Amino acid sequence: MADIIFVVDEVNTTITDRVFKMVETVINTEHGSVALVFLIGVIFGGIIQYTRVDKFEKIAGFSMLKDTIIPKMLFLTVGLTSIGLYFMIDAGQAHYHVKPIILQGLIIGGILFGISMAILGKCPGTGPVSIAEGRIDVLVGAIGGLLGGLVFTLYYDDFFKPLMGESLGKTILTDFFKGNEDMTAIIFGIVVILIAIAIPKIELFDEADLSQLSDDKRPDKKEN
Repeated sequence: MADIIFVVDEVNTTITDRVFKMVETVINTEHGSVALVFLIGVIFGGIIQYTRVDKFEKIAGFSMLKDTIIPKMLFLTVGLTSIGLYFMIDAGQAHYHVKPIILQGLIIGGILFGISMAILGKCPGTGPVSIAEGRIDVLVGAIGGLLGGLVFTLYYDDFFKPLMGESLGKTILTDFFKGNEDMTAIIFGIVVILIAIAIPKIELFDEADLSQLSDDKRPDKKEN
């Protein structure tokens, strides 16, 4: 079957054109059909809703060490994905986009990212879900993020690139264990999954959460 190629005029584009361009990108990059990508998005959104990690209390609670749902979910996801993605790549069904190690930039960016997550109580994954729920505070934060990205782009060469420091090259964990790449991926994934299981479950509830629980299951009632 011949590839379907769409072309959108970049001049005077409307919102509809941009949506069409997004669909075009999905089709032409061969990541699967639009329906499959949409289904994966729905599943992702469902997991976010079920675990409630799109709520401010989850990420803010994690920052204050009063909620462990986020780290449990992250470690479990990283562990499962490390194994699954490695063998998908080994089978030719996926490929890496390895980024260079820029230590100074990672430290500065990590600090800014952590501060922003603690203030907003969202991350790039849960933010769009919250915006879809109509949360104005997250929308304001997203607009701020876009403006920050614009500033970064405009002043990258003059200010941000020297600030980030030198690149230390691209590498992944399996590069250090030549000849044992498969076992390295499996062991790493299992260890990370075990860490997710070992982390004690602690939850920080807000009033909306508590109102949905019976009195015998409400932690605030048990304490009294």
